[in-house]
Amino acid sequence: MESSLFWLIPASSILALILAWYFYKQMMHVSEGTETMQKIASHVRKGAMSYLKQQYKVVGLVFLGLVILFSIMAYGFNLQNPWVPVAFLTGGFFSGLSGFLGMKTATYASARTANAARTSLNGGLTVAFRSGAVMGLVVVGLGLFDISFWYILLDYCIPADAINPANKLCIITTTMLTFGMGASTQALFARVGGGIYTKAADVGADLVGKVEAGIPEDDPRNPATIADNVGDNVGDVAGMGADLYESYCGSILATSALGAAAFIGSGDIDMQFKAVIAPMLIAAVGIVLSIIGIFSVRTKENAKMKDLLKALSLGTNLSSILIIAATFLILWALQLENWIYISCAVVIGLLVGVIIGRSTEYYTSQSYKPTQKLSESGKTGPATVIISGIGLGMVSTTIPVLAVVLGIILSYWFASGFDFANISMGLYGIGIAAVGMLSTLGITLATDAYGPIADNAGGNAEMSELGQEVRKRTDALDSLGNTTAATGKGFAIGSAALTGLALLASYIEEIRIGLTRIGEEILIFADGSMIETHKATFVDFMYYYDVTLMNPKVLSGIFIGSMMAFLFCGFTMNAVGRAAAHMVEEVRRQFREIKGILTGEAEPDYARCVAISTKGAQREMVFPSLLAIIAPIATGLIFGVPGVIGLLIGGLSSGFVLAIFMANAGGAWDNAKKYVEEGNFGGKGGEVHKATVVGDTVGDPFKDTSGPSLNILIKLMSMVAIVMAGLTVAWSLF
Repeated sequence: MESSLFWLIPASSILALILAWYFYKQMMHVSEGTETMQKIASHVRKGAMSYLKQQYKVVGLVFLGLVILFSIMAYGFNLQNPWVPVAFLTGGFFSGLSGFLGMKTATYASARTANAARTSLNGGLTVAFRSGAVMGLVVVGLGLFDISFWYILLDYCIPADAINPANKLCIITTTMLTFGMGASTQALFARVGGGIYTKAADVGADLVGKVEAGIPEDDPRNPATIADNVGDNVGDVAGMGADLYESYCGSILATSALGAAAFIGSGDIDMQFKAVIAPMLIAAVGIVLSIIGIFSVRTKENAKMKDLLKALSLGTNLSSILIIAATFLILWALQLENWIYISCAVVIGLLVGVIIGRSTEYYTSQSYKPTQKLSESGKTGPATVIISGIGLGMVSTTIPVLAVVLGIILSYWFASGFDFANISMGLYGIGIAAVGMLSTLGITLATDAYGPIADNAGGNAEMSELGQEVRKRTDALDSLGNTTAATGKGFAIGSAALTGLALLASYIEEIRIGLTRIGEEILIFADGSMIETHKATFVDFMYYYDVTLMNPKVLSGIFIGSMMAFLFCGFTMNAVGRAAAHMVEEVRRQFREIKGILTGEAEPDYARCVAISTKGAQREMVFPSLLAIIAPIATGLIFGVPGVIGLLIGGLSSGFVLAIFMANAGGAWDNAKKYVEEGNFGGKGGEVHKATVVGDTVGDPFKDTSGPSLNILIKLMSMVAIVMAGLTVAWSLF
């Protein structure tokens, strides 16, 4: 029965891709509007595709170098499985493909959303949301397809271990983690590059256009406006798609690896197989339930912000409730050991995701007091807006951190059967909680990808001069998009915390299994005089490598990992600053030298601004991204396994909190500006508005570059550590 249930996994992935194609074709049948609207959309589309083409060239060279390295390790020194180089390539390919397809859809959907909004608010919401659903369904569809493909291939090609058949599933799942590294590598380049691109353009459009020239950022007279709209697509669509693709795959793969390891000692192959496919089946059913949620999203005309939020919440909440019931049914059908308690761990993961989402919404939505008070702080100038925003972001970390802590303890407790000594099953529970959080990613990502589509629709409406009523509708959709984007970032970061912890556990299991493979038995010095021999356990691993807080290697790793989060953010923030400075100078130059721009008699040089953002992003994205790959390798070579464990712990803990802070502060600054633009505290053009624009400019790299990239950094360092485990063990200096 279990073998037949497995085929639900590729079947659901194909269903997701079919529905994605259906929504795409449905969107393409909607009119793109007037000739002006079509022209603007064409500019944005060409700019986005041009950028991605350049980005993939740079990423391709990095992948080529890494594949050569992995091939040397696998075939030259026998330090890796020979499948690793190919698996790494496919992970990167599908991660990039999911971002590309989502972005292509978004660039076609924005003008159609604006045109649909000419008729009704619900029409605009439906087009934007279902176009965002293309991204959500493509990510989960390609993710599960890649996972099921590699499982089938490796199950067929890898022979069973004659001594311990349970080793086969461990080898399969740890090899599959390699394609997770490929996905993470591609995602980091997409996030960092796209974030630098979009924020360089956004800062130029805001500071020079809004503050200095006194025109809207989406005004056709603003030279940076096309680059700004292109940036929304390459950063918030292509970047987010690649990001959550690797989160989704990483959580499933890490949990499957932990499931294989949990039963390797007992030799129960049947139960081991059930533990491996359980997270895949939960994700598969989550796809079907996400589709149901997507079809349930609609709203009424003249809806307010809370009505729009309620419309999207209906879809996500419906999918979440249904997946809870489905999880108990799936694990009951599998008859997985402790299936009731493991189902509870999945529910805990879902609840943690909901809490993080609601917390993010509260601290970043203009419907609630924190953001409204942030707007009010603009009465005393931009300095107090920045101070208040930083304080808000810091306070906002409390609820997500406590939710994740509670989720870790409860999921571990339930899955271990209330036995904290049952470490392997407890860690499996944490991993499957992460799967639960991401199980409805199809609709969760749809709400996130909806944001930049609505933003571009507003830009198109502004540049096409569609009228006040249409602009009012697109502004409502755009404001909702700011909140859903912030919620999506919080959700992605929260899932990264649980997934990162599961990957850390997978790294420990990988090394532990390696110990057991040394003649199938290892020597443990019990008291300095007696020697006992047995198969390696988790405790043996800790003893063998002296993984304790008093080990200076572990402490050194923790400090390096904590530093990595801040160093990475420093590099990416400075990269945005340099690229933005070039953009500001260019926009000022055009206003100064091209006569007639501000009177509408001359057209700005949009292409020049697009080129500046593209060049800046390509130049600046390489070093921060490579840093995440180099750090775990260098730490492993110097400090060995204890140093790497410290690195991953430090990076996970500091990176998670810092990411929540930056994403929420940036989202609050953005919506504080929007709240003023709705007519509060003097409205557009006033001193409070100018102050909040400055705050939003500071928040741009917080929420769209550095903050969301941190969750990839956390997981990529773990993935690299797992893939390089053989090198670390063989070549560490200390």
